[in-house]
Amino acid sequence: MKRALYLTTTLPYVNAPAHIGFALELVQADIIARYRALCGDDIFFNTGTDEHGLKVFRKAQEEGKDTKVYTDEYAAKFRSLKEKLNLHPDLHFIRTTDPNHKKAAQEMWRRCDAAGDIYKKKYKGLYCIGDEAFIKESELVNGKCPNHPSMKPVEVEEENYFFRLSNYGDKLLEYLSREDVIVPEWRREEAIRFVKDGLEDFSISREKSRLPWGVTVPGDDSQVLYVWFDALTNYISTLGWPDDKDGLYKKFWEDEDGETLQLAGKDQIRFQSIMWQAMLMSAGLPTTDCVVYHGFITSGRHKMSKSLGNVIDPLAIVDEYGVDALRYFLARHVHPFEDSDFTMERFKKAYNADLANGLGNFVSRVMKLSEQYVDNISSSIGFYDFQELEKQIDSPATRKYFSALDDFNFNVAVDAIWEEISFGDQLMVKDEVFKRLKTETVAKEELAKNFVQRVWRIATMIEPLMPLTSRKIKDAVRQNKKPENIFPRKE
Repeated sequence: MKRALYLTTTLPYVNAPAHIGFALELVQADIIARYRALCGDDIFFNTGTDEHGLKVFRKAQEEGKDTKVYTDEYAAKFRSLKEKLNLHPDLHFIRTTDPNHKKAAQEMWRRCDAAGDIYKKKYKGLYCIGDEAFIKESELVNGKCPNHPSMKPVEVEEENYFFRLSNYGDKLLEYLSREDVIVPEWRREEAIRFVKDGLEDFSISREKSRLPWGVTVPGDDSQVLYVWFDALTNYISTLGWPDDKDGLYKKFWEDEDGETLQLAGKDQIRFQSIMWQAMLMSAGLPTTDCVVYHGFITSGRHKMSKSLGNVIDPLAIVDEYGVDALRYFLARHVHPFEDSDFTMERFKKAYNADLANGLGNFVSRVMKLSEQYVDNISSSIGFYDFQELEKQIDSPATRKYFSALDDFNFNVAVDAIWEEISFGDQLMVKDEVFKRLKTETVAKEELAKNFVQRVWRIATMIEPLMPLTSRKIKDAVRQNKKPENIFPRKE
C-alpha cells in the first residue's frame, strides 16, 4: 500500500565545509528516499543548513564578513551537494534563516509557553561552543567536552529562559518504550538510560547582547532563541507549519497513515529523541515515528582533524572517481550504525576490486556476448521496473536485499547485489561460456540472454544506491551494446 514518507537529515552548521560524515548521512537518507519512491511511496525528503548560534556568529567575525553574507555563501555550498552527490531531484532544502522558519520557531515557543513549560531564571554553568550547549562537570573528559576534546568549555552566567524538560520524563519513557522508535536498538536503550538518570530543564534562549545573531524570543527583544530550540523546529517548518497552506504538514507529519523518519549521528540522541520529542509533546504535536542513528567515520582509526592531516574530502573523491563510487563505498564499507574507518587506501582497493574488476567487468563481458549473439534483446527480458523486481525474482539474494533496505542495513543490501554479480561470474567460468560459444553448437542467443537478464536485475537492484550507474547499464542493455568502461581501473 502506498504510504506518505517524511524523511530528514539533521542540519549541519555553516561554520565549515561539508565533511565525509555528513556526506554519509545524506547518502543514507537518499538511498532510503529513492528506495521508498521506487516502491511507490510518496516522499518528502528534507535537508538544509543550521545558520544561527554563537559559533556561526564567531566564524563570520573571524573571516571579517557580515553574518548574513557569510551564511549565504555556506548555504550555497551545502545546497550544491544535491547535484554533487546526485541526491533525489525532489529534495527540499531549508535554511533556518528562512522567514517561514523563523515564524515557525517563534510559534513553537508560544505553544510551549502556553503549556506552562517555559520560565526565566539566572544560570551559571559550563558552555561548549562546539555543541552550542551547556555541559555538566560530570560529563567532562579531561576537562573537555567529550564531543569536542580540542575545545575548553567556557563558564557562562546570565539570565535565560528554560524549558521544563523535567516535566516529560514519564511521557518520554512511554514514547521510548516503542521498539521501533529508535534504530539501532542499543541507541534506544541509551536514550532510556538518559531519561532514567534524571532530566534537567535546559536553557532555550541567549542574551542578545552576547549573541545578536538569532531568532528573537516572542515578547522579549533582549533574548534570542537558543540555536537548538530554533533549529529543531525545521523538521516541521519545512512542511509549511504552522500555516500549512499546501497541506504538506498534515499529509506528511500529522496523518496516521504516514511515516516520519529522521537520520542523525549517534551524538544527537539527547537532542533528537529527547529534547525535540519533549518540545513536540509540549506543543501538542505528533512525535517522530523513528530516528535512525549512524556512527562516526574515522580515518586511520583516528578522529579526523586538519592537524593530523587525515580529513577526507567527499567532493574530491567525487571529482576523481565519480559520485556512484563514493555512494557505493559509503553504503557497503561503512557500517550503518557503528563507527567505521575510511582511508583512501581502503577506498581505492574497494573501487578496483568491486567496481572496476567486479561490476564493471561483469557488465562489459555480458554485453559483449549480447552484442554478438542476441538480435532482439527487448523480447527476452521485458525491461521490468523496480516494483516488479520482487514479484519476478524470488531468490535468496533479492529477499535479503529487500529485507536489508527495510531495516536500513545498507551494507547487507549491497552484499546481496554483489552475490548476484559473483554468482554470474562463477557461472561464466564454470560453464566456460566464451569457449563454448566459439567451439560448440549451442543455443548461443539463449545463453547470452540468460546473462543479460542477470545484468538487468543487478542494474535494477543498484538503482537506489547507484542511480547513475543503474541508468548507464540499463541504457546499454536497451541498446544491446557493450558500454564504455563504467569504472576505469585506478592505479
